[in-house]
Amino acid sequence: MAVNLRLDPEAAEALRKRSRESGVSQQEILRRALERFLETDARPGRSYRANLIAPRRPFEVARELLELPEGVTAETLLDRDDRF
Repeated sequence: MAVNLRLDPEAAEALRKRSRESGVSQQEILRRALERFLETDARPGRSYRANLIAPRRPFEVARELLELPEGVTAETLLDRDDRF
């Protein structure tokens, strides 16, 4: 995948300097940084994890549905101050 990346002048200069000093291309430096940011390993045979957290329980289809009282919506249940 090709991407255009716009950096501020200070970041662009720092990237050029690091590339010159290390002998690693700017593209490779950015690729490694992205992989590290996503906590991935892009080598062949590896999968992308991208900060995934395993669920505590596997997904289950609801056996019975909850009926909310008149005037109560899912939105009002989610918009509460006591959730945190």
